[in-house]
Amino acid sequence: MHRYRTHTCGDLREAQANAEIRLAGWCHRIRDHGGVLFIDLRDHYGITQCVVDPDSPAFSLAETLRSEWVVRIDGIVRKRPAGTENPEMPTGFIEVYVTAIEVLGAAAELPLPVFGDQQYPEDMRLKYRFLDLRRDKLHKNIMLRGRIIDSLRARMKAQGFFEFQTPILTASSPEGARDFLVPSRLHPGKFYALPQAPQQFKQLLMVAGFDRYFQIAPCFRDEDARADRSPGEFYQLDIEMSFVTQEDVFTSVEPVLRGIFEEFGEGKPVTQKFPLIPYAEALLKYGSDKPDLRNPLVIVDVTAEFARDDVTFNAFKNVIKAGGIVRAIPAPGAGAQPRSFFDKLNDWARGEGAPGLGYVVFEGAEGTLSGKGPIAKFLPAEVQQAIAAKAGISAGDAVFFVCDQEAKAAKLAGAARLKIGNELDLSKKDVFEFCWIVDFPMYEWNDEDKKIDFSHNPFSMPNFEHDAFVALDPADQATILGIKAFQYDIVCNGIELSSGAIRNHRPDIMKKAFALAGYGEDVLEQKFGGMYRAFQYGAPPHGGIAPGVDRIVMLLAGEENLREIVPFPMNQRAEDLLMGAPSQVTAKQLRELHIRLNLPESKG
Repeated sequence: MHRYRTHTCGDLREAQANAEIRLAGWCHRIRDHGGVLFIDLRDHYGITQCVVDPDSPAFSLAETLRSEWVVRIDGIVRKRPAGTENPEMPTGFIEVYVTAIEVLGAAAELPLPVFGDQQYPEDMRLKYRFLDLRRDKLHKNIMLRGRIIDSLRARMKAQGFFEFQTPILTASSPEGARDFLVPSRLHPGKFYALPQAPQQFKQLLMVAGFDRYFQIAPCFRDEDARADRSPGEFYQLDIEMSFVTQEDVFTSVEPVLRGIFEEFGEGKPVTQKFPLIPYAEALLKYGSDKPDLRNPLVIVDVTAEFARDDVTFNAFKNVIKAGGIVRAIPAPGAGAQPRSFFDKLNDWARGEGAPGLGYVVFEGAEGTLSGKGPIAKFLPAEVQQAIAAKAGISAGDAVFFVCDQEAKAAKLAGAARLKIGNELDLSKKDVFEFCWIVDFPMYEWNDEDKKIDFSHNPFSMPNFEHDAFVALDPADQATILGIKAFQYDIVCNGIELSSGAIRNHRPDIMKKAFALAGYGEDVLEQKFGGMYRAFQYGAPPHGGIAPGVDRIVMLLAGEENLREIVPFPMNQRAEDLLMGAPSQVTAKQLRELHIRLNLPESKG
């Protein structure tokens, strides 16, 4: 018989009745039923009920066992007595009569229990993460993560992609988030950086003649934590392809993501053909470039209606005269809500930094709708009808209004859309709604520096006729600000899973793109010299994308925080409470790296 086990705690069934077996695992729960002890023994594979009665030679030792002790149990498999079966457990029709016990590892008093899903402070859970990971829900989430990554890898290979590994120690990148720097012992005063993404390396692989790249890539960014973004490090499904258009990328990526969500989504409907939504349309209709399409509400612009001479609502008209806009959010069925519903939304808007939410409740018949509410008296009947038609509402519905400068108005309207949809319970449940956001602006106006600057990724190919782009006059700001890029995002249920782009692979177009943003060729040479030089030796058209693995797992696990699907996460302050990182190092280590500390003065 094996030293520790002949079976796992998830193996035994009625077919093994009367067999002599050996199990090893953790004492999940111990129950005393009138002198008979029941030990639920747990390992990675499941739980088996073990029974020790006073006649067993192991009974005296069994009485000393405590939760989470690691033990080896010898015993005989038997069917559970009629009426005591547990069909919810794979091993629920058998139990093991215990004949011998060996304690393999005793456990001290637990700082947090493993049995059950009690809520404990995050710092306690992270400090004792090895205990937290024993809990059933978190254990399942980590195993789900592994299966999802296996499936992603298999799906990419099935589409002809080859897996590469790119460097972890690389050069500091001037764009994006802050780098994590690694001092060089052999080159005093110089630093490596951990990669924010394998972006330049994967593009260089395309220049080198490899055609379809992918990698489950670790990425490192020194940025603040959020619920959907881990501090420090994260993983992404990094993809790059040669000789492709934007549509080719979509055609390759959609089946992978759709398949993953169908495989692990527990039967929840998944978008079959991801709709393409232009960036400007997303900001107008949804107030966000990460729209949650489970919510059916669509924002409309009603600036023209409020700007009419016969409208006397000056609170909005004055903002419009200063360049502002008015956005309307429909609220189907809100007319039946009590006054407290509207007051609550107004209070919420004030909490968001807005004066409030104007609203009109519509009643009457189709074609003769009339409004009531705080601002209805300022709107002539004709304007009310026009707003109702634009918003697509009927009698018993309401419309809420946001008025501000465009960016602020869009943001608040988007947040109000989600809030109203949730309050009225309009959003679909248990579905995965995907979309592509396309046609991002290549440039934007930097009001602080009073100049044109890149809007998003400076290495995206402009969606502009190439020769005409190279010939653009830098003084033609209107044309430059209207240029779109071949850049795209994937969004699912309001969460951005990925950004990607068709790359700017031509040195002349890249040089012009930077020049239009006020950067000379010397900047390209200095900061992106490796890639810029490579493009001068024959670069294929190429593009790619990098869906976030952590966010995919988070959605499929039904979690709202990445720390529930990562084995060893950091806390909000980017601290590893389990291992004690970041930590101080010795003076000898600093001398070897030629580093002298210049710490900030202690406050108090």
